[in-house]
Amino acid sequence: MTAISDAVILMAGSGSRLRGSDGTFLKPLVSVLGRPLICYAMDALVHAGIKKASFIVGYQSARMIEAVKQLIPSKIEPCFIKNRDWRKQNGVSLLTAANRVTSPFLLTMSDHLFDRSIVDLVVRDAVLDQLNLAIDRKLDSIFDVDDAMKIQTRGDRILQIGKDLTRYDAIDTGLFVCPLKIFDYLERVKRDGDCSLADGVRSMASEGKARAVDIGNAWWQDIDTPAMLACAETQLRSRLACHDIAMANAGSDRGNRAEN
Repeated sequence: MTAISDAVILMAGSGSRLRGSDGTFLKPLVSVLGRPLICYAMDALVHAGIKKASFIVGYQSARMIEAVKQLIPSKIEPCFIKNRDWRKQNGVSLLTAANRVTSPFLLTMSDHLFDRSIVDLVVRDAVLDQLNLAIDRKLDSIFDVDDAMKIQTRGDRILQIGKDLTRYDAIDTGLFVCPLKIFDYLERVKRDGDCSLADGVRSMASEGKARAVDIGNAWWQDIDTPAMLACAETQLRSRLACHDIAMANAGSDRGNRAEN
């Protein structure tokens, strides 16, 4: 198992496509089957052995920090980092953590849901001196492929990344294990003080330093719009029901073996 104990969670944006005109809305706290969205990410981090998480906040940061503090599991040491330029792209948000993490780290988004197995997979299989990105090759399962971040690969190498790619064979799930070098690459690609995470990935890929980690049949969903939220709840409800049935069957099997 790769020794990854730190995580960075990007949550600085306003979530405007989901919140609409509600200025009090905080996207990471939106209810998903009765639980705040951010709780699912934190559960997966705990399961993967993450000990410290840096939360990058921006929009209504004081309210966000106060609310999220109440939800953080005791096994995670939190650090809140304010991105005063939160209206810029997500690469700028990640750069605010440059002096806060000191070893390769897990990077995720606060508005994505993942099977825990995906987090375990990318942590376990990471090559620590390269960028490792969990990718989904199940193109037909993507809710809004037009808006998705597309990836072109050759084997486990990332060749290209971009929403406008016409040739691609995978989708970016928003889950990474990053080397500290990611910060250098992001600084290099900044234009007018701005850059995206995809810009950094593209730069590392151009030097053969970006790997694709295929999630196989595992499930994930980003939540950017009300329609995506509804889809995520439907799929998550089904998956939880299947899990409950499997657990009940396992318990029944154990009982039958004990009786025999």
